[in-house]
Amino acid sequence: MPDASGNNPLPSRRRAWFGWCMYDWANSAFATVILAAVLPVYFATLVPDQGVVLPILGGPLSATALWSYAVAGSMILVALTAPVLGALADRTRRRRRWLIILCVTGACTTCLLALAGPGRYLLAAGLFMLANACFAAANIFYNAFLPALARGTEMDRLSARGFALGYIGGGLMLLLTFVLIRHPGLAGLASSAQATRLGFFLTGLWWLFFSLPTFFFLREEMIPPPLAKSAGLAGPKVLWQVWKDLPHYPDLLRFLLAYLFYNDGIQTVIAVAAIFGKDELGLGTTSILGCFLMIQFVAMPGALLFGRFAQSRGSRKALLLSLCLFLAITLYAYDMQYAWQFWLMGLVVALVLGGSQAISRSLYGSLLPVGKNAEFYSFYAVSGKFAAILGPLSFGLLAQLTGSNRLAILGLGIFFLVGIGLLLTVNVERGRRIALERNP
Repeated sequence: MPDASGNNPLPSRRRAWFGWCMYDWANSAFATVILAAVLPVYFATLVPDQGVVLPILGGPLSATALWSYAVAGSMILVALTAPVLGALADRTRRRRRWLIILCVTGACTTCLLALAGPGRYLLAAGLFMLANACFAAANIFYNAFLPALARGTEMDRLSARGFALGYIGGGLMLLLTFVLIRHPGLAGLASSAQATRLGFFLTGLWWLFFSLPTFFFLREEMIPPPLAKSAGLAGPKVLWQVWKDLPHYPDLLRFLLAYLFYNDGIQTVIAVAAIFGKDELGLGTTSILGCFLMIQFVAMPGALLFGRFAQSRGSRKALLLSLCLFLAITLYAYDMQYAWQFWLMGLVVALVLGGSQAISRSLYGSLLPVGKNAEFYSFYAVSGKFAAILGPLSFGLLAQLTGSNRLAILGLGIFFLVGIGLLLTVNVERGRRIALERNP
């Protein structure tokens, strides 16, 4: 009910946390079904075995290379548009509105993937690029609410809780798609391919429907207003102002660079794992989907476990541990020969994936000065998106030039090594102290 002034009161802290976490539940369906497990395998069936030749990229391009280029292309769209969108939304205080617009557009585009029938790999690639760009860009505005909802060690807990809930939601949608593919007759369909496309349509609906609590419980007023000295700026001027401010926060800047590299490796491992298992190990759709289902449900306690570790031992130590394990995963994947090895790799990924992502999000938020969280989160997002361009692009180029997906995935270890080295130079306590001292 409106208060005495006629304005709608802000939701309680509990409801705000619930609404924020529910977006992880909602959009994780896209991350599991579209980005990681089902669409990459289905996409490989659309591309001819001899590969394809495209006007700009040349060829012949394998399904793995073409998929990697599609992922990179969608991230280029985000990198080109996110800074301006983020700055304008921050200045005009319309972050919630942009979250809704991008979510609805991405969900509807995901539903349209149901139209990508046999041989329509270009349609599938184009729709995926748009949907993935909306998915990634929406997270910019979603993450901007985190520092406003929690401070200190509570940020690790809230971020981990969001990822944990996301793994359950994404796992349930993946399970539903898995059942449809295995038993298409339950939905009155004649083939698993038709059931797969129905799964894409349902994934878009899931993303949109379960985002409704987020739209209702998150309010623009929860985020502090812009600083007075930059309130009149817009577009490129805001970006220039943030660029000028970044050197005053050296540990935050070092973390951004570290995140650029190690997130590159993480996102690429996620994006190519399914198609790597199909091409290199000859795994079937059932085996790959089963492994991803296991990852989803093991990742939930893994995210919470790393959240507790971060609270007791420190965020940086927890993050460094997860990155060392990711480096070991790339070395292990190079020599994989059997299906059980793919499952073992999936188990390790499940334990560290959620923790690395949740702690990265909260650690960065803890280094931000109050009142600047939205505009600085735009750089966090752009750093992540440039990372998501370089990794898949590098993987695709290595796979195309060497003809070996194994050498391509081994090359991802370089991103983790550089990221670990840069993260070791970040002094978290000093960074937080500087953020407080420079806060007006």
